[in-house]
Amino acid sequence: MTPTTSQPVTYGHDASLARFSVVRYQAMIETGILTPDDHVELLENWVVLKMPKSPIHDGTLDLVGGALRQRLLPGWLLRVQSAIALDDSQPEPDFSLVRGGTRDYLGLHPGPADIALLIEVAHSSIQRDQRDKARLYARAGIAVYWIINLDARRVEVHEQPSGPTAAPGYGQVRNYHVGDELPLPVGGTVPVAELLP
Repeated sequence: MTPTTSQPVTYGHDASLARFSVVRYQAMIETGILTPDDHVELLENWVVLKMPKSPIHDGTLDLVGGALRQRLLPGWLLRVQSAIALDDSQPEPDFSLVRGGTRDYLGLHPGPADIALLIEVAHSSIQRDQRDKARLYARAGIAVYWIINLDARRVEVHEQPSGPTAAPGYGQVRNYHVGDELPLPVGGTVPVAELLP
């Protein structure tokens, strides 16, 4: 089971920081107060700096994108570092596998009912991905969440989300290594070796 905590581990500890609703955060983006140069995302109503990206992180994005795109079934879309809409958050996971096509998300971000899979590539962000993001994704009911753990050279598959409880988390976490076939939540499998550098 995922280690759980009801409080953020990697953000929100300074009492002087302001918190924002998803609606207010989106308005700040639409009016230009926040721009792509700000490198932030909204996590549990906190505007949080995104972790910096290393060459191995960005190269892994290319590997994962290539491996998953060739296995996509009709009716599913793989989005890269694009926002999703949760009750108190607007995170930008490295990948989201969502129902529909590109035109379905021109006026709104996909929400939990649209999402089959979220993926984070973890190097410097491992604590945030394993604890903070796992908690908020489990609370939102995201059915399947993968962490591609570059340091441990494995894919951590989180399933059975708790939903909105006092200590949200995933009831089942399995580790897949090179040599394993990883089941895709929309059918088929992908070799772990194709996802790791």
